[in-house]
Amino acid sequence: MKSNLTLAIMAALDAGIEILKVYGSDFNVEIKGDDSPLTLADKMANEVINSYLLPTKIPIISEENKQLPYADRKDWSKCWIVDPLDGTKEFIKRNGEFTVNIALVENGIPVLGVIYVPVTKTLYFTNGQNSSKKIVLDLENTSIDTIFEKAVKIQPAAMNGIVKIVGSRSHLNEDTKRFISEIEKENDVEIVSMGSSLKFCMVAEGLAHLYPRYAPTMEWDTAAGHAICNASGLQVIDQTTQAPMRYNKTNLLNNYFLVKGL
Repeated sequence: MKSNLTLAIMAALDAGIEILKVYGSDFNVEIKGDDSPLTLADKMANEVINSYLLPTKIPIISEENKQLPYADRKDWSKCWIVDPLDGTKEFIKRNGEFTVNIALVENGIPVLGVIYVPVTKTLYFTNGQNSSKKIVLDLENTSIDTIFEKAVKIQPAAMNGIVKIVGSRSHLNEDTKRFISEIEKENDVEIVSMGSSLKFCMVAEGLAHLYPRYAPTMEWDTAAGHAICNASGLQVIDQTTQAPMRYNKTNLLNNYFLVKGL
């Protein structure tokens, strides 16, 4: 597991370097068939990550790879799930709230997760050993040994007093507002806005208590954050099944979900 985590971290850091090259340029934006934006940064980051992960011989589900039908995926016991640039809208706005997401899934459960924030050089990761860690790097080429040595454990916050609910700068729909209004019946509520998979990280490190997502997401948007939350002692609950979210499903579209404490 540590060798896979090492590969995933190296892939994320190198993808971040490629993303920042584009971030600092006058880049073009394409619109994909699902109306989501695509930039050169998405493509370059995907190429870098594939170059690291393909040699593992573990299949890869990436937002920017061709998606295979479930008939080809159903017997996979393991797979990587990757979003080379999560938060492309934030990238286009140049607000810094975008990430590289890499997860390893075993039998539908995310067991390893890496989330990297290129602009702030902040790295979150877990190898599924009941803890998640964070480090802010001075340089992208910081050695893996240094990362493992200096990263600090993160943990959720107790829900005392004001309940902090993390939302999105891009999504706050009626379903989310209804969820918040229910919490407000018994608690004072503060909304904490954040983009991309950083919403998972905020709950995992105690900067928010709940993350309700009542809007569409894909598996690559959530797998890495789910792994980090799991290892931090949180639950990521599918609001349709009322069970923990599963991955490499027939349909890669997630149901609505809620990140909360045990």
